[in-house]
Amino acid sequence: MIRHLLCFLFLLLFVYACQVSRSGQHTAALKKSIQAVLDQTEGEFAVAFRNLSSPQEELLINAHTHFHAASTMKTPVLLEVYRQAKEGKFTLHDSLLVKNEFKSIVDSSLYSLHPEDDSYLELYEQIGKQQRIYDLVYQMIIASSNLATNLIIELVGAPNVNRSMRALGAHDIQVRRGVEDSKAFQQGLNNTTTAYDLMVLLEAIAKKEAVSEQASQAMIDILLDQKFKDIIPAKLPEDVKVAHKTGWITGLHHDSGIVFLPDGRQYVLVLLSKNLQDEEAGIETLATVSRMIYDYVVSNE
Repeated sequence: MIRHLLCFLFLLLFVYACQVSRSGQHTAALKKSIQAVLDQTEGEFAVAFRNLSSPQEELLINAHTHFHAASTMKTPVLLEVYRQAKEGKFTLHDSLLVKNEFKSIVDSSLYSLHPEDDSYLELYEQIGKQQRIYDLVYQMIIASSNLATNLIIELVGAPNVNRSMRALGAHDIQVRRGVEDSKAFQQGLNNTTTAYDLMVLLEAIAKKEAVSEQASQAMIDILLDQKFKDIIPAKLPEDVKVAHKTGWITGLHHDSGIVFLPDGRQYVLVLLSKNLQDEEAGIETLATVSRMIYDYVVSNE
């Protein structure tokens, strides 16, 4: 009896080892193909992929390299809002006064945002009025509103965002400040991230382990409404859903999200870039990599 049980367990381990080996061979081939595509575009790139439906499948390219986070830092801020709401510090139905005056992290001097540099102008029309925290958070993510972001960061505190990231296992991401703090920018005090850390964050949300199951689902629902779709979703079939957050500044384009396939499978994908000489070419390259990852997942059912 014991001998039969041991033989059965050995067989299971052997089968699992074979599956892991085959998966490793497949992802190695995929990594080589992706690298060849990236090499055709002038710039620096990072890729982090994890198949949540087959955890042994992971692909990392420059995943621990630091990048200016741009607006991808708004996802960690999103999580911190829900964490503090769970602790009872406020509710998402509470309101904040909309203002356009913030303190630099360098010397506490005041600065304001420029509407022409923001992607959501409507909020500037609400200056002096109250807005629900939820509405500010929603526009921070789906329209990448910089004004909403600064109001929310002032509410939750950048150091608290970082502490929450460390608790999740995202050890390198740094949310230091709001947007357009020029004095901080001049001193190199920027928000930074790695592809790996964003993958860790998004995996926690996807597994409903970020703050709570209910909070994780609420975050997914917001991320699903993302308006900017030129990278991860761009070349995917219409029935594939992506809960994601983009980010861009001059010479840099990012996208990071959870991909939901119609059959229920999920994976996390983070695509970062910097020093792009041709930004449109960089966007096209990243969208192509996203499609390559998708094709790999659906071909390995």
